[in-house]
Amino acid sequence: MSYKIGVLALQGDFDLHCQVMNKLGHTPLLVKTVPELKKCDALIMPGGESTTVRRLANELALTESLKEFGQNKPIMGTCAGLILLAKKIQNSDEPTLGLLDITVKRNAYGRQINSFTRTGKLLGLDGMSEFEMVFIRAPLISRVGSNVEQVGFLGEQVVVVRNQNILGLSFHPELTSDTRLHQYFLNKFLTTKPTQAKLVR
Repeated sequence: MSYKIGVLALQGDFDLHCQVMNKLGHTPLLVKTVPELKKCDALIMPGGESTTVRRLANELALTESLKEFGQNKPIMGTCAGLILLAKKIQNSDEPTLGLLDITVKRNAYGRQINSFTRTGKLLGLDGMSEFEMVFIRAPLISRVGSNVEQVGFLGEQVVVVRNQNILGLSFHPELTSDTRLHQYFLNKFLTTKPTQAKLVR
């Protein structure tokens, strides 16, 4: 079955996520407005500058609609997308969508010049599977709430989390040729109809 997968296109590397969706046989929709968001079965929030994305979402009156969307439909957030989904940003009072009960620390893996690729491990692809992970100014998940599943690791550090219909990643899966994480998101979240997330207070 083909789904309409929205890719938030306010800023960042949204085009590569669209290419993955095409490769997997689904229709990617660039999302910049509330009407575009309402057409989607699921949404990907890509990497980029989280502060810039938050500001643009506010200016376009998208913020509340994104919160509402995440309480009813699946969202996958990568890097900056993860920051926006989190309950709290460490050492910051910047507001977030609050759909994942986690705390994140911005740029904890270093600046852009310190970007790296390493092999981590993921639960749920086929048991515990190795997966190539690309980290670019990546956020560190410093706290995980009790209702949040830890499903991906780089060494002992959790880098992929799931809360019902919300999936969050510290890294950029779209920068490799491995589409298994995108496929996992589609299979796990669209075909099994998980319980919807609630805003984290």
